[in-house]
Amino acid sequence: MKLLVVDDEQSQRDSLTSFLRQIGHTADGADSGEQCLKMLARQGYDVVLTDYRMPGMTGLDVIREVRKAHPMVDVILITAFGDIDTAVQAMKEGAHDFLNKPIDINQLEVLLQHIAEHRKIVDENRQLRETLRKASFTGIISASTEMENVLNLASRVANSASNVLIRGETGVGKELVARAIHIASPRRDKPFVAVNCSALNEHLLESELFGHEKGAFTGALYSRAGRFEVANGGTLFLDEIGDLPPGVQVKLLRAIQERTVERVGSSQTVPVDVRLITATHRDLEALMAAGQFRDDLYYRLNVVTIWVPPLRERRQDIPVLANVFLAKYARENQRVIKGFTPEAMEFIVRYAYPGNVRELENAVERAVLLTRTEYLLPHDLPETIRSSMPGAAEYEGDKITLPLEASLPDTVEQLEKAMLLSALKKCDGNQTQAARMLGISEKSVRDRLKKWGVASARQENGDGE
Repeated sequence: MKLLVVDDEQSQRDSLTSFLRQIGHTADGADSGEQCLKMLARQGYDVVLTDYRMPGMTGLDVIREVRKAHPMVDVILITAFGDIDTAVQAMKEGAHDFLNKPIDINQLEVLLQHIAEHRKIVDENRQLRETLRKASFTGIISASTEMENVLNLASRVANSASNVLIRGETGVGKELVARAIHIASPRRDKPFVAVNCSALNEHLLESELFGHEKGAFTGALYSRAGRFEVANGGTLFLDEIGDLPPGVQVKLLRAIQERTVERVGSSQTVPVDVRLITATHRDLEALMAAGQFRDDLYYRLNVVTIWVPPLRERRQDIPVLANVFLAKYARENQRVIKGFTPEAMEFIVRYAYPGNVRELENAVERAVLLTRTEYLLPHDLPETIRSSMPGAAEYEGDKITLPLEASLPDTVEQLEKAMLLSALKKCDGNQTQAARMLGISEKSVRDRLKKWGVASARQENGDGE
């Protein structure tokens, strides 16, 4: 983080800034509250550490002014030992915490770790809110550059009337991209009509798309408008266009060229104004080479192509989507679930997802239904996800399962990690209690968590020990 030390005594100021730099922070010094405010106005800082007794502005004055002008900056007050009244007043004024002189550097380091973790969670929540705000317009939740590129291309083509072909694996969200294009287009107030071309046989699909007259075939007891007519003025989305039967391909091509349709059993043409968006997971070029898909139809549909990458190629989206699905299914099933344990999220992020977003959603829904704890654990996840990451230990209660195929050093480290995470869970994230339970120092707990890049449940929520 970027820190600013405020102290009128240069030796104290230099000593503290030197220590902060040694432990990985960027640190500057200010010799007064007035200089502190000037430096904050010129450049951003994450944390201000201010002495209480200084000429001019006191530490309490600094807290008041910083909180007023820079509410996102955390302030730590440094006071003489035992000055409880001052510390209480500082907390009331908005200080994040206080430290007594002489400063315990271990205590300061832990306090800064907590502030950094809390700021990270606040920033992630802000990003999630921004993502959800964008999703309210597009229906797409993402945080990755790959999906940002998809949405940028979708927004550029939205205002045109050109046909769009969306390509990608099953479950990547092709229909959501189609809906996003419709929502961003001038046709947004008109219908968006979706048809899955693989769900119906040729005769039913022809009737579904173009409509039919009464008596046109057995069971046609009344006339019915097709999806082209229903979507008139809006957008028609044809999913799995690669499965379109040859006979329907001919009629679709005519509808695109002439902008009219004929109902089954009728010779009357009906004019239609439809923006056509199609999607497929199949190799249309291979289908054309095999004579199963018309070249002329392909070129009519493929004016603009948008490729939606699979989930494994946009892993930044996985934790965002997983948390959104968790909140959704916890709410629907009236379950109180606070989140994923770090090791469960590690399994989730590393899995390849052949079924893409749909598979991730199903996995999270299953975990929400099966879990018996406030945090989703690895054993709540499907076996396909758990078995995809070799060399990982799992725990359930007091039972720890270790991988036999891993090397001895890796196995020992996995055992340490599993035991520590299990102890933290039992102690509700309290590192001091977990260290006591395991018979190691609290510093050892912090060092291991830092090494593995994980945090205890309490830390994940921004709470202290």
